[in-house]
Amino acid sequence: MAPVLFLLTLFGALCSLAQPMTREEKHRLRNQVVEMFDHAYQNYMDHAYPADELMPLTCRGRVRGLEPSRGDIDDALGKFSLTLIDTLDTLVLLNKTTEFEAAVRRVLSDVRLDNDIVVSVFETNIRVLGGLLGGHSMAMMLKEGGQHMQWYQDELLHMAKDLGVRLLPAFNTSSGLPYPRVNLKYGVRGPETRTGTETDTCTACAGTIILEFAALSRFTGDPVFEAHARRALDFLWEKRQRNSNLVGTTINIHSGEWVRRDSGVGAGIDSYYEYLLKAYILLGDDLFLQRFNIHYASIMKYISQPPLLLDVHIHKPLLPARTWMDSLLAFFPGLQVLKGDIRPAIETHEMLYQVTKKHNFLPEAFTTDFRVHWAQHPLRPEFAESTYFLYKATGDPYYLEAGRTILDNLNRFARVPCGFAAMKDVRTGSHEDRMDSFFLAEMFKYLFLLFAEADDLPFDVEDYVFTTEAHLLPLSLSTAPHSSSIPSNRTVLLSEEELDDSNFDWTCPNTRLLFPDPAFPRNLREPIRSAVDKSCPRPAPYREPGMGRPPLRAQDFMANNPEHLELLRRMGVSLIHLKDGRVQLVQHATQAVSAVAAEDGVRFMQEMMELSSQQQKEQLPPRAIQIVSHPFFGRVVLTAGPAQFGTDLSKSSTGVRGFVTVAEPYSGCTEITNAEYIQGHIALLQRGQCMFAEKARHIQKAGAIGGIVIDDNEGSSSDTAPLFQMAGDGRNTDDVTLPLLFLFHKEGNILLEALKEYREVEVLLSDKARDRAAIFKGKPLPGSLIEGSVDVQEAEENCLTEATTPTSFEPVGQSQMSTVASDKSAPEEVSPSEEEVSPVDEDTSPAEEGSPLKEDVSPAESEALKEDRDSEKREEPEADIDSSSQSVDELLADWREDLEAFQQMEKDEL
Repeated sequence: MAPVLFLLTLFGALCSLAQPMTREEKHRLRNQVVEMFDHAYQNYMDHAYPADELMPLTCRGRVRGLEPSRGDIDDALGKFSLTLIDTLDTLVLLNKTTEFEAAVRRVLSDVRLDNDIVVSVFETNIRVLGGLLGGHSMAMMLKEGGQHMQWYQDELLHMAKDLGVRLLPAFNTSSGLPYPRVNLKYGVRGPETRTGTETDTCTACAGTIILEFAALSRFTGDPVFEAHARRALDFLWEKRQRNSNLVGTTINIHSGEWVRRDSGVGAGIDSYYEYLLKAYILLGDDLFLQRFNIHYASIMKYISQPPLLLDVHIHKPLLPARTWMDSLLAFFPGLQVLKGDIRPAIETHEMLYQVTKKHNFLPEAFTTDFRVHWAQHPLRPEFAESTYFLYKATGDPYYLEAGRTILDNLNRFARVPCGFAAMKDVRTGSHEDRMDSFFLAEMFKYLFLLFAEADDLPFDVEDYVFTTEAHLLPLSLSTAPHSSSIPSNRTVLLSEEELDDSNFDWTCPNTRLLFPDPAFPRNLREPIRSAVDKSCPRPAPYREPGMGRPPLRAQDFMANNPEHLELLRRMGVSLIHLKDGRVQLVQHATQAVSAVAAEDGVRFMQEMMELSSQQQKEQLPPRAIQIVSHPFFGRVVLTAGPAQFGTDLSKSSTGVRGFVTVAEPYSGCTEITNAEYIQGHIALLQRGQCMFAEKARHIQKAGAIGGIVIDDNEGSSSDTAPLFQMAGDGRNTDDVTLPLLFLFHKEGNILLEALKEYREVEVLLSDKARDRAAIFKGKPLPGSLIEGSVDVQEAEENCLTEATTPTSFEPVGQSQMSTVASDKSAPEEVSPSEEEVSPVDEDTSPAEEGSPLKEDVSPAESEALKEDRDSEKREEPEADIDSSSQSVDELLADWREDLEAFQQMEKDEL
């Protein structure tokens, strides 16, 4: 036990630096954290409970099966009031004992765990089982204090054991690795379970069980849970790559073969490493520390490239697997603090802090030159977690300022009337109708602890270990009854060489070496700050594929230009109109007028594919529609697509502001009959029946100052479909001078519902969401946002990436799909074909008319193609049909792998 106690007391041993932030200021920020928590928690209880999560934009609960499926993300929802259970121990930490007692009574009376629903084993373990155990720990602590919870008789623990039993069937595999999903009522592999056919799971999913299961075993005295968790960890250790001592991202739960062999410390692996170290802390078993240290040495040798953390191949650890990082790795500096390796923790955290200041939040993924790769930010707490641990380890007030930045950005950009909304795109400030349970479970814990003094806390946090969901498990569990004969199937033990004392080096920090003077952390941060600040995103130059120059360039092609269509015909490329309004390009080399023309056709198709690959990496940010009237006051931002004509909002410093009015006719395809109401307003129009430019001309004639086209395809959303630029009608559109923006059905409905409820709704059309101080021009801000959070970072706003190419594609099936559309009854996009195909939409305009775009993040939105896992595959396409087909296959393979990576990230919320 001695090593455990020494490791856990490291915070108190570290040197204390001067504290320029006054106690009063820390007190104010602590109170601000509590106010923000109250805003989020009370809105969940008022508008969502007993649903699993709050939908903060529409002010209602998210009930699985009643809302459109979000795929694997919804596996966390089990109709068991997820957010309330996840928040139990947060209530106690924030001194809300009365609310905690009421919440426990609600859980005991309302929550059912025998629902016929398939859930993620990983998410249910860390959020629900962890939440019940954390709640039980807090209830016991309060009961022992003699003032509260005197009625409590281990009811939460009984629920936790019931849930643990329901999760156990997932571990019924030959390897001991759990199935990724389980039916709460029926288990796995039965006809009524609707699960059990899966073959793969992520490393973190299988390796993030031990804390909760071991705690459950030691609380209840039943060793079966800890035994299964240990068996899974033993198997993962056995399957590590023996030369690199790294693990892959995805593993076959039956054979133990690595399905994805890329390795990092982010999505898919992150909490596996975290639980090895924390299992040693909680349980006092040296085996976990030995394994962690061996892994950690390899991480620092191959993955850590200070201040970056880059994925590599487990069999070729010197070969990078990708050129971007995901936001989940932000937990790692905090883990390095627990490990005692402070210097790289400071360096990586500083890089993350500068990226946060550049984009207001950590993008879901960002490149090594700090450009946005995936633009979402679902209010993840990992950066706040590392900030707290670094402050505790260094006492450097710099990290208090980092915490203040987190608070200010949450209030400025994520706060909405019914809670806090996830960011759909950090570049524009647009929102997603989502507030995950981990926001309440983790974010407010770490921020409160960052600003709180010791006498603000109802208990000593040093007596607990934080799970990956920040639930609190008491260290006293290490002395709880524990059977040494647990059948853990530990068939592979460390060799004698691996058990030597060197595996325990640097487990605890030497403060005199790491911090010889108070300036040491600052000296580490300075060069990193400069590197990030000077890396304003810039798109890579267009790379011409193939040899020579074809008669018609893909970037100049317009589908409505008769001359271009004739050139395509001569090259053997035909334009096919599908029944649903989409079009596709297909090449038949034998139909070209000559061999030279056929070769030009191959190059043209290759250029189309190159544009697809390039534009999924370099996207012009979408536009923003910000509701600025009561009661929204700029807090609600909708993601919109621009038009290739009319006012370019990216060149407008103020945007266009006005009240919205529904045009009559709603289609906007004939002369507007309610012109007296449209004049001076922003017209709302329905997609379909005529071209976008025709709608714009009609509302402009009626005196509108702008227009918003709302998709008529029910259920469409920028969550699941790529945004596009609205194309012209083939004629000169210089006469259109107002801005026209496009909203999918889901986002458009938010605007229409607001108009229905409040009658007068004012919006701001702009290139990105504006700071509320800028919107209201120095006047007192409406609403209840916390003071002191209205600074605008102009320099950072100038760092948006612009695309340089005129069309955008995404791979679909055997082909790619354009995201530039013209407005007819259905979106005119391309469809797959069995032959060599390069898709494009009608009314694609030349480069000078603008660039298409799509959201940078969301698994259903075809993420940007990653760098090929083997650099030798990145060759110039040859000028023949076979090589073009091969290029398509390679692009699709990369895309599918990248999409899988994002889906794994969504599974691995922590």
